[in-house]
Amino acid sequence: MYCRGVCCNHWSSEERLDGKTVVITGANTGIGKETAKDLARRGARIIMACRDLERAEEARTDILEDTGNENVVIRKLDLSDTKSIRAFAEVVNKEEKQVNILINNAGIMMCPYSKTVDGFEMQLGVNHLGHVLLTYLLLDLIKRSAPARIVVVASVAHTWTGLQLDDINSEKSYDAMKAYGQSKLANVLFACSLAKRLQGTGVSVFSLHPGVVQSDLWRHQHQCIQVAVKIFKIFTKTTVEGAQTTIYCAVEPGLESLSGGYFRYTDPVFQLTARAFRVPVLPCPMFLPGDKEKVTLDVMFFPIFYKLHECSA
Repeated sequence: MYCRGVCCNHWSSEERLDGKTVVITGANTGIGKETAKDLARRGARIIMACRDLERAEEARTDILEDTGNENVVIRKLDLSDTKSIRAFAEVVNKEEKQVNILINNAGIMMCPYSKTVDGFEMQLGVNHLGHVLLTYLLLDLIKRSAPARIVVVASVAHTWTGLQLDDINSEKSYDAMKAYGQSKLANVLFACSLAKRLQGTGVSVFSLHPGVVQSDLWRHQHQCIQVAVKIFKIFTKTTVEGAQTTIYCAVEPGLESLSGGYFRYTDPVFQLTARAFRVPVLPCPMFLPGDKEKVTLDVMFFPIFYKLHECSA
């Protein structure tokens, strides 16, 4: 169990990222913002992929003042809308010579039931499917930038449930907690499978649990839960502490042999271990969100004996 002020940070790194380009989704708040700040401090070019441009601009100003790195830019990205994802990827592929690190950080937790623009349950669509499409659209550029890394911010919530194959969009019944867990399980399995698919390309893939963090990710919870989180904050992490696993996966040298691994803190806090999920890869034809053409991908969440519906590009 983590206890703030008792456990201490046993990991630090002076690794530099000068000349490297990093894309971070949800970089305007929480651990995404702290990750952006840390990597900017290391000299990287930071692309803040954010839905709320006003909050992103405020975060960018804070990052610039804190790090002195002016090579931080904002790009509009709404992960609940495949058209926005495609527009973002088109700009990045056109304007950027490289993407050395992609951090799929943005997320929504246990929100009231709703659907994305393209008809997917919101948590599944934003936390997982949107990031899969983004990764797919940037993958050629990432491979050309090798050695490169893809970091997927998942959660221990992946243990809360299985994949609801008969009701993937929670249309029959909706349990916000299980839907969140399903999206996080999809994150972990996707990272594992994508790592296998990218063997030999110089691109490493990691998923991680950042810990229980004091952030606005809790904003959709009942007020009593939000109060409880604040009362027991000694057992939670600050956003700076919560960002450490992401930063570790992004910059720590020598992790290539652990590609596909799931990282989480052990006791003491900040001492990291990795666990690869040993699940067979079952390629199958499917529609990526927003694609009119059928493609075959070795991505662990999609080989699931159902076909995602076709969305308008």
